[in-house]
Amino acid sequence: MNRFASSIGIIGAGLAVAGFVAYSLAPEKLWLVTLSEGLALVFLVAFFVGHFETLKAFSARRSTRLGLNSLLMVLLFVAILVIVNFLAARHSQRWDFSETQHFTLAPQTHRMLKSLTREVKVTVFSQDRSQAYMTYKDLLDSYRQESDQLKVEFVDPERRPAVARQYGITRTDTAVIESGPHTTRVTAASEAELTGALIRVSKDSKKKIVFVDGHGERSIADQERTGLSVAKEALVKQGYDVGTLTLLQASSVPEDISVLVLAGPKRPVTKEEKDRIAQYVASGGRLLILLDPETQADLDDLLRRWGVEAGKGILVDLQDRLAQGDLTALMVRTFTEHEITQDFNFAVLFPLSRFLAFHDEIGQEWDFVPLARTSARSWAETDMKGRVVGFNEKEDVQGPLPLAAALTPKKAPVEGRKRAAIVVVGNSSFASNAYVNFPGNTDFLLHALGWLAEERELISITPKEPAFRPFIPNPTQERLLLYVQVLLLPALTFLWGMATWRRRRRL
Repeated sequence: MNRFASSIGIIGAGLAVAGFVAYSLAPEKLWLVTLSEGLALVFLVAFFVGHFETLKAFSARRSTRLGLNSLLMVLLFVAILVIVNFLAARHSQRWDFSETQHFTLAPQTHRMLKSLTREVKVTVFSQDRSQAYMTYKDLLDSYRQESDQLKVEFVDPERRPAVARQYGITRTDTAVIESGPHTTRVTAASEAELTGALIRVSKDSKKKIVFVDGHGERSIADQERTGLSVAKEALVKQGYDVGTLTLLQASSVPEDISVLVLAGPKRPVTKEEKDRIAQYVASGGRLLILLDPETQADLDDLLRRWGVEAGKGILVDLQDRLAQGDLTALMVRTFTEHEITQDFNFAVLFPLSRFLAFHDEIGQEWDFVPLARTSARSWAETDMKGRVVGFNEKEDVQGPLPLAAALTPKKAPVEGRKRAAIVVVGNSSFASNAYVNFPGNTDFLLHALGWLAEERELISITPKEPAFRPFIPNPTQERLLLYVQVLLLPALTFLWGMATWRRRRRL
């Protein structure tokens, strides 16, 4: 009898397991699952009835009660974990305890992610040991919490060089954002950059950036060191439509142009062309002027309409310059708080630059914001020939001096019209093929054009102060570090060693 009852229990357990297997393999055959589980229930009840006295005696033991209590505690704990994970999976919540609230997304980013209507793929080319990798990962993890339309992949360009070549990656810590026919790139791991890129690829239209030619400007087709072909390639990868315009052959600047660029003209610009540029700005256009020192472009009267003056001479800086380089190779580290410069982590290299001045009485209708300044140990050198460079109080202009500025009208535009904006930089070579790959130069150019094209204005995300603040020394500090590390510390170590040796020798 006991052997028969035991067989019933084994059959019941087998039917219960068979029911679970049948449901996992063929969930549509509910009748089979129901029959199997029903029979299992009948057989198991019969097993417990047949062994009732045995179970009663077993449960009366002290060891059984203690074991049963332990089993119930384990089952209760497992049940709590299952319930917590079930709720967490469906109601995900994150808390940001970082020093600077680095992982808290801006409200604009939340709205943008919630409004994504098609899939966006983000491919980050970075090494897992780099600081940028962790920044990208933390940001994109936060992004994916807000939208299931975002697909993220991390690629190590050293381990998977074929993928890096396929995407044309020439700089590590670059993120490629793709959606539909649009592609753009981000080289700075920041929320403003990523959100701006997502906005660009999620739109069906492209912003148009046009470079003026006909006056000896730097050409976007020129692949030599002085050309802008690398800058054009970077803009195309950012999702812009890039072209050229000859103002002498046009009656006006086309209205569909997002940004008009005058990049280092060398020959005079005619009065008619200046009038067309001024009319374009007056109608809400956006203009970028890159003006080198000692040229014949003759843009003084055009700049004067907005209260700007391009100063004479060439900027010289004893402090913020390229280490062991020429005094005119400025390594600018001082930036004003502005949307263009809000995410800067690198210095910008400006070779052979001129300064800018603003006259309030002339440009009363414009707000003038200096973007980049030289150090206090700088000046505008008016005579670079025939003598050793040195500050002359009578002829030179003492720094600090602005060499890049942004201008916007003080009055809001009439409803339905665009708001004009101008960026003037006293240098064009920073954007040339020879220098644009310098990290700070790339960021400055792309940020300036992005702001003018109203890409960054769409989000206006306030930058977060990083908890990690890197130290970038200037030439004076570099020499001081060299003397301390190469001379002072080894000398102190030698003297301390000699003193220790002499003391021990006397013992």
